[in-house]
Order: sequence, then structure tokens, then C-alpha cells
Amino acid sequence: MGKQPVKMRAVVYALSPFQQKIMSGLWKDLPGKISHKVSENWISATLLLTPLVGTYAYVQNFKEKEKLEHRY
Repeated sequence: MGKQPVKMRAVVYALSPFQQKIMSGLWKDLPGKISHKVSENWISATLLLTPLVGTYAYVQNFKEKEKLEHRY
């Protein structure tokens, strides 16, 4: 038993020089996509952002108190 040759078809993809809208689907309905992602993942977003916002607020408050302490 020898190897039998198999005919293969090649598929070639090319962009038309007149229609090069490569990333047009990314910007289509962007606000709708963002609101959909936020509504799906609001718990994860809240759990991520709450510690970050809290830490930032604490640091800003601490820096402001330190500035006022050294004022006089």
C-alpha cells in the first residue's frame, strides 16, 4: 500500500482595494455593546472598582490631612 495523492483546494482571502473596512464592526453600536457588558458583569465590576475607589479616596484624604498638619 502506497501513499495516494489527495487533491486539495486552496482558499485565498483578499481585501478588495475599494472596500477596506477592517475594523468597522468594532465601532458599530459601541454604546449598546458597552451597556450590555456592564449589565452582564455589574457584580464583577463593582467588586473590582469598590476597593480601588476606596483606596484612592483614603490616600487623597490622608495626603490632605498631612498637608494641613504641616501647615502651621
